Amino acid sequence: MTQEHVRTRFAPSPTGFIHLGNIRSALYPWAFARAMKGEFILRIEDTDLERSTQEAVDVILEGMQWLELDIDEGPYYQMQRMDRYKAVLEQLKAGGHVYPCYMSQQELDALRERQMAAKEKPRYDGTWRPEPGKVLPPIPEGVRPVLRFRTPQTGTVGWDDRCKGRIEFHNGELDDLVIARPDGTPTYNFCVCVDDMDMRITHVIRGDDHVNNTPRQIHIYQALGVTPPVFAHLPTVLNEQGEKMSKRRGAKPVTWYRDAGFLPDAMVNYLARLGWSHGDDEIFTRTQFLQWFSLDHLGKSAGQYDEAKLRWVNAQHLKLTDDAELARLVRPFVVRSGVDEALLDADDRLPRICALFKDRCETLVDLAGWARRFYADAIERDAGDAAQHLTAAAEPALAAFARAIETVEPWSREAINATIKGILQAEGIKMPQLAMPVRVLVMGVAHTPSVDAVLELLGREKIIERLQTR
Repeated sequence: MTQEHVRTRFAPSPTGFIHLGNIRSALYPWAFARAMKGEFILRIEDTDLERSTQEAVDVILEGMQWLELDIDEGPYYQMQRMDRYKAVLEQLKAGGHVYPCYMSQQELDALRERQMAAKEKPRYDGTWRPEPGKVLPPIPEGVRPVLRFRTPQTGTVGWDDRCKGRIEFHNGELDDLVIARPDGTPTYNFCVCVDDMDMRITHVIRGDDHVNNTPRQIHIYQALGVTPPVFAHLPTVLNEQGEKMSKRRGAKPVTWYRDAGFLPDAMVNYLARLGWSHGDDEIFTRTQFLQWFSLDHLGKSAGQYDEAKLRWVNAQHLKLTDDAELARLVRPFVVRSGVDEALLDADDRLPRICALFKDRCETLVDLAGWARRFYADAIERDAGDAAQHLTAAAEPALAAFARAIETVEPWSREAINATIKGILQAEGIKMPQLAMPVRVLVMGVAHTPSVDAVLELLGREKIIERLQTR
């Protein structure tokens, strides 16, 4: 297979918000398609009409757009392809691969109860499966049948999984799958095969909860005369408690991370490492990831989500981000914190603020919190820092600083530093005895980057104003 032929897909069901475990199943096929210069397709599997919602579709699209998992085709919607599925069903009927089954739900339930009582695996017993010389029961009146697929009864079905290795099932363990409901609507396993066949999908990279579906899908491909795609079944993503990540167990929507100030490239970096590795590399760019990615290095064990690790990865990417780009990314968060956009447009300080504070932040929300202090009319002061540093002993030095700051010329970091040193010498004190109370007064906290750099960015007017409100 040449590189140009690779076609992968992400096929989520819009039955709830998409979380990190789901989106990793989009990341790997996207990365493989990009690495192999192929195509990546988005398909929305929306046949569950009771649970599928447009809101869930929107979150899928927003999440992928935010993470920059660009698609080459789609989104396709299964509900718009019903005519095609029904046409392929007719093809399977004509080939003798499916048959009508009139067993009622009550009869099925009773069958399963008998099997379980006998400690047998619950499965359909083939009552309505036509065989040479077999007499079928009389067709009950007023019952619309399901369509079942004639599963081979002998031999094995298997595949070489690109993640898990060789997997095989005995055909005798598989009963005859329902592939169309009584109203004629096709079921999941059948639709998936038709979609992947029509969309010429070469590699199906998905969660290992689909392993048990795969032998049934291979049988359908074979009945249609189609070579099955290559399969890679990814290990589960666990939550911090070691359980499978799910909405019911507290997983957050992907868009929560966007709103919480995480960087798309940091999320890609972190998610990539939840089931794939490139040696010991922990921090890498999107470009490096796509250069390195292959199915040969997929992990075989479950990856466990760790928010502290994610925050650390995000902090590393903040440090690596160009200051101007970081200012662009943090700007909406600064506005969201209550700063008027006109103030941000009034000067060029925001990139410089980002440069000064990005080493101290885990998220864009953290960085916006620092930036807000430079633009806000009033700031809250940490009560503990104020009690510790705004003491009577600090007053003489603060008064001297307040007088001196009014005449600093030129307004530069170097001139401010020289002024501070002059006060220290005149008052006979150490740097922390002045810098700490000044920080508390003008920034609200005792610990910031170099005080002269902070003061230069804050500006004379704001400094004087805040010194006077103590």
